[in-house]
Amino acid sequence: MRSDKRATRSILTLNGKLTYARNILRPSDIESAYKLLETEGIKSVAPLDTLFKADKLPFKMTLATMLKAAYWAQNQCSYQNAEEIMNSIHGIFINDDTIRSIANYVGEIVFREDCRKADKAYELLLSGKLPYPQDINGTLYIETDGAALNTRHKDETGSTWRENKLGVIFSSDNIHSWIDKHNEKQHRIQKREYVSYIGTCSEFKKHLLSCALKNGYGSYKKTILISDGAIWIRNLREEIFPDALQILDYYHLCENVHTFAKYLFNMDETKYKPWADDICKALKKSQFQEVLKELLPYKNKKPGACPVNIYGYIENNLSSIDYAKYLKKGYFIGSGAVESGNKIILQRRLKQSGMRWNTKSAQSLLTLVSKEESGLWGLEVLGAVLDFLS
Repeated sequence: MRSDKRATRSILTLNGKLTYARNILRPSDIESAYKLLETEGIKSVAPLDTLFKADKLPFKMTLATMLKAAYWAQNQCSYQNAEEIMNSIHGIFINDDTIRSIANYVGEIVFREDCRKADKAYELLLSGKLPYPQDINGTLYIETDGAALNTRHKDETGSTWRENKLGVIFSSDNIHSWIDKHNEKQHRIQKREYVSYIGTCSEFKKHLLSCALKNGYGSYKKTILISDGAIWIRNLREEIFPDALQILDYYHLCENVHTFAKYLFNMDETKYKPWADDICKALKKSQFQEVLKELLPYKNKKPGACPVNIYGYIENNLSSIDYAKYLKKGYFIGSGAVESGNKIILQRRLKQSGMRWNTKSAQSLLTLVSKEESGLWGLEVLGAVLDFLS
C-alpha cells in the first residue's frame, strides 16, 4: 500500500458536523489492486476511517444520528415532520428523502433479524422441541387481527390494498386491575409486545410464534387467543397454538348481531336495538342455545342484503363463546388490545390522508413502530443494527 492523497471527510453527529483529514492508501501494484477489489470490494483504504469505524456507516453520519433519524421517522406522522423535528430539537438538517432511506435501511435490518428468529421458532415447533414446562401461574394472552394498507402495487384483481396482520401478546403478570368509582373493575395492560407483518398467514404465524415464545408461551399454565373469529386465525390456532383457548371477541360478536338486527327490522332503531341488546345479553350469559333457537328461521338465509349470517357465525364459534364461564375465571373476552394496536401501529403512521406505500418500505416502518411501542427500541433496534455493522 502507498499513500495516495490526503482528503477530508465529514460525518454528521448529533452535535453537528465533524470534519477530519486522513490519508488515503492505495495498492502499490495492479496485482494488489485486483486482490483488494476482489476480497474487500474496495479500491482504497483510509485507516482513520477504520479506526473511527466510519468505513461501515452507510450514511455520512454517526450511528447515533442515524438511529435518531429512524426513531423520528416512525414517531412522526410523516418524513417531512421527522425532518423538522431533527432540525428543531437536535439542530441538524437531514432532508426527508434521506430520513426515508435511513428508516428503510434500519427497519430492514431489524425485520431480517425478526425473520431469522421466526424461522428458528417454527423449526422448533416442527421438530417438537418447543419448551413446555407450564410452570408459571397465570395467563398468556394472544390477540391478532388484520387491517388494510394502501400500497402502490396492484394485485391480480387490480386492488392496491394489502392486509397487515397484527399480533399483540401480554400476560396476566402485566395487567393492573382496580375498582373505579362506579364499583366496576377496570384493567390496564402495562406491558405488551406487537408483531406486524404485511403478507400471508403462512409467514405471519412464524413471527407470532416467535413473539409468543419470547413472552412465555409454553411456560404459562393457560394460553388464550382472542380474535374476531376469522377462518385464518382459527387455522393458525390449530397449527401453532393447539393448547390455547380461543375466545371470540364479544364486542365483535355484538357488532355482527346489531348489523343483522338492522336488516331484520328494516333499520327501525326502536325495534332492532332492544332486540340486539337482548341477544347480546343472553350470549354474555352463555345462553347461546336459546339464541340459536330464536335464530333458527335464519339458519340458511339472511334478511335482505345483510352481510352477516348470524346463525352460522354463532354456530361456527360455539366452542369460543362461553362468556359466563370465561368471566367467572377472570379472563378477558374482548380484543381491545389488538384493535387499539391497529390504530397505534398502522393507522397513526401509515394511514394518513393520501398515503400509499411501497410494501417493503411499509414493512420496515411497521417493524420500527412495533419495536418502539413494545418498549424494545434499545434492545432490538439498536442491538440488531450494532450486530449488523460490527
